[in-house]
Amino acid sequence: MAEIIKGYVHSLESFGLVDGPGVRFVVFLSGCQFRCRYCHNPETWKTGGEEWTASDLYHRIKRYRQYWKNNGGITVSGGEPLLQIRFVTELFRLAQKDGVHTAIDTAGQPFSMDSAYLAAFTELAAVTDLFILDLKLMDTAGHQELTGFGNENVLAMAKWLSDNGKHMWIRHVLVPGLTDDENDLMAMRSFIDRLQTVDRVEVLPYHTLGVAKWEKLGIPYSLKNVPTPTQEQIQKAKTILKAE
Repeated sequence: MAEIIKGYVHSLESFGLVDGPGVRFVVFLSGCQFRCRYCHNPETWKTGGEEWTASDLYHRIKRYRQYWKNNGGITVSGGEPLLQIRFVTELFRLAQKDGVHTAIDTAGQPFSMDSAYLAAFTELAAVTDLFILDLKLMDTAGHQELTGFGNENVLAMAKWLSDNGKHMWIRHVLVPGLTDDENDLMAMRSFIDRLQTVDRVEVLPYHTLGVAKWEKLGIPYSLKNVPTPTQEQIQKAKTILKAE
């Protein structure tokens, strides 16, 4: 009897417009190891929530296929989808059989070059059309302070995706005084230039819409005095990163 793989889903969005090409059905999974200081979805950090089988979730998603037309599809976000890699792989296998475009919105944690993990990741990559990868900082120490983890494995994942011909979008959240250092942005652009499969680079301006969630959860928010970036700061980062 085949194993039934279940996943923890935080929420669903049937008409997403910013999570990949075209109109997307977006699945937000629960659980994330990063503790980004500017996170706007801290309620997704803990694993839990509604439990779904991949089959049941896909049948729910298929109801909305009429919205996708020819250029949309499914995006799995979070939280961090890579923490539920077998569930996402099974969901995308079902989608691939129907010719549905699949995308993962990920920060790259807990990617590993360990052989067992890499075997599972390779299976996932085989049924994933697009990886939307969040690059936060190139400086390892700064990344550790920002997220609680270094960035070596995140950069290794980007290189693996490039080496294996997997399409990528790169996203960078621009936080004044935190992720807008010109030298770091230039280092990021240099790194991106060495990747062969990056189709798009985006700069996402920091916003404070998630602060109320931190307060509701009783988590101290350390960026209360940080302003949103100006249009000039956004354009400067876009120019350096050659972003759209």
